[in-house]
Amino acid sequence: QVQLVESGGGLVQPGGSLRLSCAPSGTIFSIYAMGWYRQAPGKQREMVARIRTGGSPMYANFVKAGFTISRVNAKNTVSLQMNSLNVEDTAVYYCKVEGFPADYWGQGTQVTVSS
Repeated sequence: QVQLVESGGGLVQPGGSLRLSCAPSGTIFSIYAMGWYRQAPGKQREMVARIRTGGSPMYANFVKAGFTISRVNAKNTVSLQMNSLNVEDTAVYYCKVEGFPADYWGQGTQVTVSS
């Protein structure tokens, strides 16, 4: 079964940057969209950024100008560049691939913003 492998999380100071990456362990056919979600302690999982195949990136209202999602279609990889991070961005970040006949989730990578 295909798994999504995430990398790039960690501890960063406020104002710092991190780049998250996600790649599938195998081939996923018929990808509709790829994106990043996050879940902070005690809160529901929420979309951060998402990009449909052939479409433009979409960002949550809370996303600052320093967040950029990018996708490499040939490799089915998706990345999230996060700049100017603040404490409120602390969460577990999950990669999601919306495909047919199934959606896939990564295992999550912890992002902690703290001084």
